[in-house]
Amino acid sequence: MEILSSAGLLAGLNSEQLAAVTWPAQPALVLAGAGSGKTRVLTTRIAWLLQTGQASVHSILAVTFTNKAAKEMQLRLSALLPVSVRAMWLGTFHGLCHRFLRLHHQEAGLPKTFQILDIGDQLAVVKRLLKQLNIADEVIAPRSLQGFINAQKENGLRASRLTARDPHERLMIECYAAYDSLCQNEGVVDFAELMLRSYEILQSNDVLRCHYQNRFNHVLIDEFQDTNKLQYAWLKLLAGEHAAVFAVGDDDQSIYRFRGAEVANMTRFLHEFGVSEPIRLEQNYRSVGNILTAANAVIAHNASRLGKNLHTESGSGEKIRVLQAINDIEEAQFVVDEVKALHREGLDYMQMGILYRSNAQSRVLEQALFRAGIPYKIYGGLRFYERQEIKHALAYLRLAVNPDDDNALLRVINVPTRGIGTRTIENIQAAASQTGTSLWQAASSLAAKNSKIAAFIHLIENLQAQTAQVSLPELMAAAIYDSGLMEYYRTQKGEQQERINNLEELLNAAVAFKPQESGFDSEPEYDENDPLFAVLSFLSTASLEAGEHQAGQGEDALQLMTVHAAKGLEFDAVFLTGLEEGLFPSEYSMAEKDGLEEERRLMYVAITRARKRLYLTMAQQRLLHGQTHFALPSRFVDEIPECVLQYLSAHKNTLVARQQITQRTNPFHSSRSKLADTPASTDFDGFQLGQNVHHERFGTGVIIEASHKAEGARLTINFGKQGIKELDTVFAKSKLTIIS
Repeated sequence: MEILSSAGLLAGLNSEQLAAVTWPAQPALVLAGAGSGKTRVLTTRIAWLLQTGQASVHSILAVTFTNKAAKEMQLRLSALLPVSVRAMWLGTFHGLCHRFLRLHHQEAGLPKTFQILDIGDQLAVVKRLLKQLNIADEVIAPRSLQGFINAQKENGLRASRLTARDPHERLMIECYAAYDSLCQNEGVVDFAELMLRSYEILQSNDVLRCHYQNRFNHVLIDEFQDTNKLQYAWLKLLAGEHAAVFAVGDDDQSIYRFRGAEVANMTRFLHEFGVSEPIRLEQNYRSVGNILTAANAVIAHNASRLGKNLHTESGSGEKIRVLQAINDIEEAQFVVDEVKALHREGLDYMQMGILYRSNAQSRVLEQALFRAGIPYKIYGGLRFYERQEIKHALAYLRLAVNPDDDNALLRVINVPTRGIGTRTIENIQAAASQTGTSLWQAASSLAAKNSKIAAFIHLIENLQAQTAQVSLPELMAAAIYDSGLMEYYRTQKGEQQERINNLEELLNAAVAFKPQESGFDSEPEYDENDPLFAVLSFLSTASLEAGEHQAGQGEDALQLMTVHAAKGLEFDAVFLTGLEEGLFPSEYSMAEKDGLEEERRLMYVAITRARKRLYLTMAQQRLLHGQTHFALPSRFVDEIPECVLQYLSAHKNTLVARQQITQRTNPFHSSRSKLADTPASTDFDGFQLGQNVHHERFGTGVIIEASHKAEGARLTINFGKQGIKELDTVFAKSKLTIIS
């Protein structure tokens, strides 16, 4: 291959990139804005060090966060220079620690043939341990213990260093200690152990630590904003006092706090490595000017940031299109119509991305895409009706209408855990085989001898009895709640909120479902007056939506994903949906310290995924928790300058609640001032517009809309954090108190 000269390596770099690549052999923090050529700077920096003789392949340590990023850097380096990339320590944190432990397994107290547990293997070990200790899932859920162990290891803490605050935590710590002993005896390590064991050896073994500190003169780290406490400590140990540490990251794109990432590591780096000022990469090569103006304006509202301002030479481009739909159905249909129009204009589906804050939001969008026949993929996740918790809930519904459905029975007979183990299930299957009956019939015959089977049979029989008596949403609610599924996920610690959201969205789907639009009413075997018609058509629709329009390998398909999953990706056109208070920013995040700043960083990431065209969509109302929810538009939209926005609907400003956006710290006074011109004499069943009220469930609120009814009145009340609710005074009057 042709060997590039030093000048050739640097050709085409802008002044900011050139400064970073040719930085002297001393610590540097590079603030690399979205689309600013971060990967190019990192790989060119390594090539520059090698080409100019400042480093050898053996003296460089380069750390990435994903195998994909590591392979990309290896390919780029191989294309730039004739170097043996395999000889270089270039890889992920876990990959490099694995390499280190293989070389020093004796010092680590591990067998030469030690094996690595992936997440699934680790969970299996945890379950086996809990069974050995006779600890029921109701006492400690396996996933909860798994999350606890990994979190402690990522903070550099062994069980011996933990102090229990209550008996339950004491039991968790004891299980953590037992888990470590079991893994040690079996010669296996989990992912978190790779990091912790490597750190402990470097910390305690002076000879090894000095060897690697002398070897690695240059340490380069990608995505530095995503490092956790242990990873940062590991890097400091390896770097010592003399290595030229080259940390590249973007504090404005730190969005993985839930995984332990500490954006404060960037500020710590400046102080602890004596860096007076970061190098800022601010020229963006991805997005047009209006999109960058929006991103800069939003992120500027964060106080805890090092600061930078993206710019581009590609012109202003199109304005950002904003739609405030009447409801989530209209919002989804608008997205579908725009996708079809862009596709007709020649834009491939794969160059369009639909983003949302929570996986549960995909359901309405998927339904609209399914009906339009548009191929799509859920990036980094499962389609709505393929998700575990959804399949569990639908299995209960299937058993309610057909208890002889063996697949459905096997899926949920012990989900949530009710003490029906593998041996019992094998006995049921054997009995069914011998008698030539269904598993349900076999289980029913064994119920008299087994109270746990009897309880399951009773549960399904109760659901069966309701099929002819209640509506589809009520039956769906019974399947979700009476089965114990919802309570099961609520008691699980870890990342279970998405599963709860998905179950609530399934209930929304049942509420919104119209059997007459499913296509089954045209079939003669279906009687629309049959109580089972809605249930059967709903189940059939769910099955079809799970199985059809699956994009094949390499097929042009629309990309759907959460904002978290979108990091690192880019599209010509991006639809950012669900921009409402409580959704984005998330109500859960807003309740946490610094949560709003992380939500704003998520918004920044979402905006900067778009190259040419960006849509911001929201709904005035959407189904949440099975009820219609009236939503405030996201504060993030208001943080974008009006000059770069183009509103596409007549609905802008029609939602009365929008008037509170500018004074969110006191929404009640804001609403009252906006309604000051309303005649105070107008009485709505004893209530007035602008009046402050207290509801026994929703707390304090202000009446922002009201209308007369034949009996009583209909009040629209802004309850602040609880959102906007519509209440009928005939039913709610006893729960409402006027605040003078």
